[in-house]
Amino acid sequence: MLILYNFEKIRNLIFATHHKSIKKMKLQKIKIALLLLFSFAVKAQNMADYTDNWEGKIENSKIFSLKVAIENAGLENAVFKIYSSKESLDFPFNGKNSNFIKIPFGDNSFFEGVLSKNQNEINGFIKSGLLFYHVKLLKSKNTSFTGFWNILMVDELKSNDFYLSVENGSNDNFEAYPILGDNRFTGTWCYNFKKENDFISFSDFKTGLQFKGKLESDNIQLEIYLENLLITEIALKKSTIDWKIGGFKSDNKRSILELSQLENLISKDSLPNTHSVLISRNGKLIYENYFDGYTENVPHDLRSASKSISSAIVGIAEDKALFKSVEQSIFDFLPINYQVLKDSLKSKIDIQSLLTMSSGLDAIDYGSNANLKSPAVEDNYQKSKDWIATILNTPMINNPNRTANYGSANPYLLGVAMDSVISEPLELFIDGNLFQKLAISNYVMFTDFKGKPYFGGGMYLNSRDMLKFGELYLNNGRWKSNRILSKKWIMDSFKNYRVLENTKDKNGYGYLWWHNTYHVNGRGVESIEARGAGGQYIFVIPSLKSVIVITSGNYRNGKTQQPEIIFENYILPYLKN
Repeated sequence: MLILYNFEKIRNLIFATHHKSIKKMKLQKIKIALLLLFSFAVKAQNMADYTDNWEGKIENSKIFSLKVAIENAGLENAVFKIYSSKESLDFPFNGKNSNFIKIPFGDNSFFEGVLSKNQNEINGFIKSGLLFYHVKLLKSKNTSFTGFWNILMVDELKSNDFYLSVENGSNDNFEAYPILGDNRFTGTWCYNFKKENDFISFSDFKTGLQFKGKLESDNIQLEIYLENLLITEIALKKSTIDWKIGGFKSDNKRSILELSQLENLISKDSLPNTHSVLISRNGKLIYENYFDGYTENVPHDLRSASKSISSAIVGIAEDKALFKSVEQSIFDFLPINYQVLKDSLKSKIDIQSLLTMSSGLDAIDYGSNANLKSPAVEDNYQKSKDWIATILNTPMINNPNRTANYGSANPYLLGVAMDSVISEPLELFIDGNLFQKLAISNYVMFTDFKGKPYFGGGMYLNSRDMLKFGELYLNNGRWKSNRILSKKWIMDSFKNYRVLENTKDKNGYGYLWWHNTYHVNGRGVESIEARGAGGQYIFVIPSLKSVIVITSGNYRNGKTQQPEIIFENYILPYLKN
């Protein structure tokens, strides 16, 4: 009614202008009325009115599984393509006379891959956001290769529910956080919130997805893009009931062992958020069970358990004589502009001290023990523009190779060192020399802000592939009769060098491997473990010739060490019988 009233008023004023006797004041009124109408028409909504919970439906469960293809491979008129259900993006490139392919498809997004020796597949990565997604493209025709990219890390969503939390709205300011009903996707890290009139936009710097929404009177029309590729559109309305997230059932148990007591406790939520339990003995899978909708195909967030994988990469590089020894100073691997940070004590920080968390730097994870308080570099380096400088500017609190304190800055420097001695892209070296040899292709790696693989943690592997990695170490560096790591490196990795002083249990520590002792029937059993926040464990038990994998989602409830209870109370007694 207000708009009609304004139009009528303006019309009457305009009609009056044909009289030559109209005065200047009336002309001014006309201008003012027109300006008011224009302002009303384009007036942007106040984001305070949209600060609420919103929900909608994703159109189909495989919408985020994108087809990827290379056509005319090996020819001058080659094309790299990414398909959504809506459209495709085409990126022509010259593919002649090169087995290495790199195609940028955004400011910080690209595909890179290597043609296999038999020319039947291309193994490579899509770099999007902070992630390297491994992609395998298989030959479908003479010069065509195709594969799929699961940008949300699950091949098919178990729920099509999509939620949006709009927060802190005021005028043009807001924050917005997408949440999926399928919580096996570990979530977005959104930023760059913008508003112009009735349009909003924001981005996820983890996956590289971009969100664009149109604000309407009682809904939000949201579009999700990858660069300029429209993936899906979702109509959002305000939520009137609580969101339904997770709660999925898994029905894919494979087992020789009978672990009914464990399964009952998990089903009753007495051992909450357990996602998978796998057990192998003598190289044979004897128990495999998944919970909360997880399956053998879903890569799990390993958090710091992937530090142990970083250790393997260092071992492979040493086995290949890409550096002299673990006694080399970290400064042997750093560019000249960082040499000014070297002093007589810091020059003694060597590869071995970084592998054993004993660099002596105040690079400590103080969150692992509430009794320790410090403004440590562990809390600050990832927020800085120059991670290397921030870490190496940190004061020394111990001599190198004397005292161990757990943290992520030490393995981060290992990644910098390995990148300096490896001639090819570090991610391709990791894939070709470790994961391809273990027949692992469904995985994702986190990067640092420079786009390099992050050695401090954050890989995504499925539970079966975690088991393969544990068996590689149990078998002294061999997998299916193939040598991947030297036996010496495995033995050195599993030594108990010193105690982690900042851990509650004062665990022993090897080359980014934890030590622990469990008890059954009054006897101790030694375990060497990869561990990650939330309860991601690979137990390697040489005395029992066994590997156990447990994945979990206990990130905020204080139960991150729950897999140790599961192993000691409900698995170890069966293995000892």
